Amino acid sequence: MTLGPDASAAEIVSAVTSMGDAEKAASARRFFKTGPGEYGEGDEFVGVRVPDLRKMSRTLRGLPAPVIVDLLASGIHEVRHLALFTMTHNFTARGSDREAWVQVYRDAVRAGRVNNWDLVDCSAADILGAWLVAAEDHGELLDWAASDDLWRRRVGIIGTYAFIRARRPDALSDVAPLVIGDRRDLVQKAFGWMLRETGERIDIEILTRYLDVHAPELGRTALSYAVEKFTPEDRAHYRSLK
Repeated sequence: MTLGPDASAAEIVSAVTSMGDAEKAASARRFFKTGPGEYGEGDEFVGVRVPDLRKMSRTLRGLPAPVIVDLLASGIHEVRHLALFTMTHNFTARGSDREAWVQVYRDAVRAGRVNNWDLVDCSAADILGAWLVAAEDHGELLDWAASDDLWRRRVGIIGTYAFIRARRPDALSDVAPLVIGDRRDLVQKAFGWMLRETGERIDIEILTRYLDVHAPELGRTALSYAVEKFTPEDRAHYRSLK
């Protein structure tokens, strides 16, 4: 059965659950670190592939905000992932009340519903970041990046991707001092990734000038991500500055 935008949250949760695979769920629980003391502690997976969630989200375009809010409250990771994919479709639709969708997104992040790196990465730039690019104001990203909460901070970092795609390095430049000292792996990876994207999408000299000054301050993971596309000689040079 193919569900459409008139589906209830209960029907959608049932459909996602029916698509699950126990072996994939067990693998996902390990991959997304759901054990005691790990960053995804206690998260529930049913074992649905991301391409299948994306496909399903396309049939749910136009799903009302209250239903999406209910889906975001689900304890099942894939249901929340599906809700974010669907929200992105709704946000980008012609005639969409984008401001309302951004507020739904903000509320979800604050409520702890966007609580793993894949959930942040599929939504922060495409919803919040895109809204702020249109507003020509990245100040809100600084507030998110300044948070000590891992997922809020990652939203602030990944949100800069929308500005990078618009060939604007200023958002990441302003976020950088807020996150450069954070040695948590998922902050390091996000920051290094955005640095690398700045070099690839805007200007490699922006990246190299930044690294010439700040490479000694970067964590090893962030630096490794930032210089991933460099020549072996250039990678070695910047690593030697630490």
